[in-house]
Amino acid sequence: MTRIFSGVKPTGHLTLGNYLGAVRRWAEVDQHRAEALFCIVDLHALTVDHDPGRVRRLSRQAATLLLASGLDPELCTVFVQSHVDEHARLSYLLECVATDGEMRRMIQYKEKAALERKRGGSVRLSLLTYPVLMAADILAYGSDEVPVGDDQTQHVELTRDLAVRFNQRYGHTFVVPRATRPEVAARVMNLQEPTSKMGKSDDVGPGVVYLLDEPEAVQKKIMRAVTDSGQDVEYDPEARPGVSNLLEILAACEGGDPGTLAGAYASYGALKKDTAEAVVELLRPVQERHKQLCADPSYAEGVLRDGARRAREIARPTVDSAYEAIGLLPPSAG
Repeated sequence: MTRIFSGVKPTGHLTLGNYLGAVRRWAEVDQHRAEALFCIVDLHALTVDHDPGRVRRLSRQAATLLLASGLDPELCTVFVQSHVDEHARLSYLLECVATDGEMRRMIQYKEKAALERKRGGSVRLSLLTYPVLMAADILAYGSDEVPVGDDQTQHVELTRDLAVRFNQRYGHTFVVPRATRPEVAARVMNLQEPTSKMGKSDDVGPGVVYLLDEPEAVQKKIMRAVTDSGQDVEYDPEARPGVSNLLEILAACEGGDPGTLAGAYASYGALKKDTAEAVVELLRPVQERHKQLCADPSYAEGVLRDGARRAREIARPTVDSAYEAIGLLPPSAG
């Protein structure tokens, strides 16, 4: 059976973009067609300045929202990255295979490092090396597929390069994975800045719809979304990013095609109204299930505990093989 791995970083509250771009597909498609592992990648949240208590709270919330979104522990494995030592064990081996140049070419590092330099500061070393940890996350499980948005494709390509290089130097050890993308709404954009992704790490503001936003807040944010000059409703992500973002969101909610939907609207106002209603209805069952799970936190804790145990059972043989292949002396049986 095909094995897939994907994760969510607890650096902010999960957004509509996270749900439409990834989580819904995990629940509706991926966990049913493959051996699927879904991870709260909390170690990645440490690459920037952070509040420890907030990381723990967001990790719990992310796990609960994944379950509320339909991930079934009978069908897939849900766990927290730091609960499985194999991620950190393998990451160092892959650092010994990756190059400094590869790390410094990664887009997210270049952008964040440049921003910090302008402020007179510098980034943490872990921000430079975290793509290797991401590769370890994927390769430890022999993953065939990695469902990602457009902004993460570069990281999967690095993962493939490291797997091939390790296999060539030290013997076949890793499956070489491939990136997969959902057909619609792979990248939901900020409602106020439609050329930027709707990111969960953004400051709270009118451009981001969070999964736990109240219906009134959702409606207000969408009705105030930035559109474009002119009055015609057209789907053109390059020339009309604002209205195209709304069409993609509506299409993802209702299962339609954004280009076809554009022809049904004569005004931005009508499009915004229907999009807001569609998003509210989409999020309603997720929010109701989340409330139920929060009333019994022991359930999610048990899912994460069992998930970590299953993840370790899958990852340990591969990581042990990598340690042996690269030349490390195994511990004595005694």
